[in-house]
Amino acid sequence: MECYMKNLAVFGTASDVGKSIVVTALCRIFSNAGIDVAPFKAQNMSNNSGVTPDGLEIGRAQVVQAEAARVVPTADMNPVLLKPNTDIGSQVVLHGEVAANRSAKEYFGNTGVWAERAFESLERLSNRYEMLVIEGAGSCAEMNLYDRDFVNFRTARVADAQVILVADIDRGGVFAQIAGTLSVIPAEDRERVKGVIVNRFRGDATLFDDGVRIIEKLAGVPVLGVIPYFRGIAIDAEDAVPLQAVVDPAAPPDHSKISIAVIYFPHISNFTDFAVLESNDIIEVHYLHHAKDLKKYQAVILPGSKNVRGDLEWMFAKGWGEKLEEFRANGGTIFGICGGYQMLGKLIDDPHGLEGAAGQSKGLGLIPVETVLQPKKQLFNSKGCMLEDALKVQGYEIHMGQTRQVGEGMPLLQVSSRNNMPVGDYDGFRSADGKVMGTYFHGIFDGKEFREWFLRLLAPNFVENGAGLDRDHEYDRLADHFEEHLAMDTIYRIVNG
Repeated sequence: MECYMKNLAVFGTASDVGKSIVVTALCRIFSNAGIDVAPFKAQNMSNNSGVTPDGLEIGRAQVVQAEAARVVPTADMNPVLLKPNTDIGSQVVLHGEVAANRSAKEYFGNTGVWAERAFESLERLSNRYEMLVIEGAGSCAEMNLYDRDFVNFRTARVADAQVILVADIDRGGVFAQIAGTLSVIPAEDRERVKGVIVNRFRGDATLFDDGVRIIEKLAGVPVLGVIPYFRGIAIDAEDAVPLQAVVDPAAPPDHSKISIAVIYFPHISNFTDFAVLESNDIIEVHYLHHAKDLKKYQAVILPGSKNVRGDLEWMFAKGWGEKLEEFRANGGTIFGICGGYQMLGKLIDDPHGLEGAAGQSKGLGLIPVETVLQPKKQLFNSKGCMLEDALKVQGYEIHMGQTRQVGEGMPLLQVSSRNNMPVGDYDGFRSADGKVMGTYFHGIFDGKEFREWFLRLLAPNFVENGAGLDRDHEYDRLADHFEEHLAMDTIYRIVNG
């Protein structure tokens, strides 16, 4: 008799308890077991996004989860994506394309339309895959928003999913996290919770045996695992610079390593561009929020931004303009990606008011380019080569700006294809002395040829330590870590109904 397999939902007691990483691990575990599994998150809020093979935008976490599940990422896996562009508002991406800009009040005032479209995606995925691993959002027990929350238990009801609750012991109060969550949600939803995962445990887990018994008594369901805090497994984070990232360190960079500073904008996006650099033990990456002397760094990178004009204003207010001019004058290498590339130029023109009031913002003036922001977002998986060196490159583009050169220099890349369609185009800019560069290609450092070329600009004797970041291997390492500490027999009984 064939066993009916239920969908599995992973919900959190709070934001940033590790839901995304648990879903990623389970997707790889189930895939390794021969299950045709896919991820789903009805609504994600993140400025860290990716482009599907068919040229649509979804949260980077769902791209990662699809890769872990060994399936092709699609817009149905994250039908609603909110990309914060102000403190109170977001761009709404629906089924991979920009649909609207909404304040938080406007968005939560009527979530019905977004829920309806999200559940269309859920139905399509349910018809395509044997099992879905569903990620919730934030806390699943935000009672003031409960009737408007379609990402957590409402999705579980529609998908007929069993629920695992994830709590983060590292932040403290794990008993209250779990007991409080279960005590306030309605009985109908409480019945769906079949187990608890205690995440980010430090130390000897046997010392928490009493804690496990207390949780099981409070919750009335089993603790499915106490997951030790891990380091050294490189998995892209969902929507914040990873916890292990070095931010505004007091100590100078290690002179024995290649030292790279990444400017930490308020609206930083796609910081996963630097994961491959952070994974190399002879490279040191510092995220810098507060302006400081850059002379001990060999390169400075300006990353992507969801509000380029706002982050430019912030940079000038913080004193970053002067620090970057000094760094450039002293021969430092500066690299901009997407929004960071636009900031390096002379001007950003926003005639439609896409990032605030319509108008123009003065750029850093380090390269002779100007950018005009346009309403239609450009979404591409792109390939090409370095214009001078003929090195192969590839990446993905997510931008609303059109950038043109207005002075001496040359494009950085010749683009050969976008979304698998041949093009004869150029991208980016490279100064005559090769010290200041910019590109719209996110993920450009993932390519070994370009990465080595760039790092040899900084350290001529650089030799790649290994083959770079093997993401598929990292998913297997993550799955092994979780499988060692999870009661997988119990989890299989839960999903087998």
